Amino acid sequence: MVTKEEDCRLPPATEPSRCHSPSSSTPLEELETIRSLEIVEPSYFLSPVWLLVIFCIINLLNYMDRGAIASNGINGSTKSCNDKGKCTSATGIQGHYNLSNFEDGVLSSSFMVGLLIASPIFASLAKSFNPFRLIGVGLTVWTVAVLGCGSSFAFWFIVLCRMFVGVGEASFISLAAPFIDDNAPHKQKAAWLGLFYMCIPSGVALGYVYGGYVGKHFSWRYAFWGEAVLMAPFAVLGFFMKPLQLKGFPSTDSVEASVGNEIEKDEVEVSMGTYKSSYTNSVWKSITQFARDMKVLCKERVFVVNVLGYIAYNFVIGAYSYWGPKAGYNIYKMRNADMIFGAVTIICGIVGTLSGGFILDHVTSTIPNAFKLLSGATFLGAICCFTAFTLKSLYGFIALFAIGELLVFATQAPVNYVCLHCVEPSLRPLSMAISTVAIHIFGDVPSSPLVGIVEDHINSWRKTALILTSVLFLAAAIWFIGIFINSVHRFNDEAESENPSRLEQSILNP
Repeated sequence: MVTKEEDCRLPPATEPSRCHSPSSSTPLEELETIRSLEIVEPSYFLSPVWLLVIFCIINLLNYMDRGAIASNGINGSTKSCNDKGKCTSATGIQGHYNLSNFEDGVLSSSFMVGLLIASPIFASLAKSFNPFRLIGVGLTVWTVAVLGCGSSFAFWFIVLCRMFVGVGEASFISLAAPFIDDNAPHKQKAAWLGLFYMCIPSGVALGYVYGGYVGKHFSWRYAFWGEAVLMAPFAVLGFFMKPLQLKGFPSTDSVEASVGNEIEKDEVEVSMGTYKSSYTNSVWKSITQFARDMKVLCKERVFVVNVLGYIAYNFVIGAYSYWGPKAGYNIYKMRNADMIFGAVTIICGIVGTLSGGFILDHVTSTIPNAFKLLSGATFLGAICCFTAFTLKSLYGFIALFAIGELLVFATQAPVNYVCLHCVEPSLRPLSMAISTVAIHIFGDVPSSPLVGIVEDHINSWRKTALILTSVLFLAAAIWFIGIFINSVHRFNDEAESENPSRLEQSILNP
């Protein structure tokens, strides 16, 4: 027979002690007990470095797909004939379905529609379902949709598949960066984000090469099937590996226990009609929670200023990527404008993105320092790019424009660092999702047609390029304002370790 005293002295290993004896423990011991209960033990076999590697590969594949579908080997062209009667055969998706340029552009737009709609949805679901499992769901949708692109039998079907490719990518975009932020060493958080976002320019470049080679030597369909094969293991990993936890979110065990208790209670006490009513209430609760979270984000001045600067920045970068080669060809008569702009963007994108992360870590990763780097790098980069377009020498233009792009791309790690650290941990996925939605809807999506309208009116690519580049000064000015905003670092590991919670303080100071 076990006495009450023995029961208190020997609590079950899987439960916290239910007994308390003031004479048997000190406040410091109680504090350590509470901290030990709050710590979530590692629930996965991957080291943080391997997690970063896997996420970088997934990000690389995502952007490789974007580059591949834009490549000549995959996108292709319709059949055309010159004045002498010499014809070129139809190639790629455009040639296979005999698409107009407008219909060809719909492929890109359909992907963006899926991405922008699904991003905030996945971010909201992260509060009810394990975020790592949601990434697995998204990657599975992505894999199946890419397979559908390769097996498409009609234009409308491939448009639908591209939309679901965007839906699948949305889960990863919203949730991957918070996982990296959680697992990165405290003094290397920005550098790890820089490594992750470096995969954007390198992935697009790899997609151009991959799509061109596979489309030329095999078929555009094989390119999509190959992407699906490469992504499939990571989709499976998201389901079969023990799920990772995000800081600020309930653990999987507690969520499953809660759900299990509710199900057990429903089986005994709740009728089917009441169950349906409960489900409706749950959906309504999720909607109202999303509205409350959005209100919190919109009231966070650091987040608003950061995203406004990011919109102006992305307005220019998006137009550069679309109109840059054409502007370079018309201003400087470049013979290989695609190759020159592509090479400059790839090299400067990789080096600049990595440099921005390492520099921010070197000067200490804080929100004010991030804004200083954002405004300073963007301002200097704008000066270089603006001056480059005023030069008459092609070599002078390439040299100065490369320096400008190097500086401009150094913003990738700092801008995402601010998005992650200016909000509470539970709002990080939504912060990343809304940032993604905003920079596309108000940034690169409208910039290309607007630049086209300006060029149609003034008919001078040099003046158009100068007008576009001047928007970078606006981005620098907006981020400069962020330096003076009273920012609160809401997710600082050092602050958490140095400032005990209210419960801890009450124990230390009874």
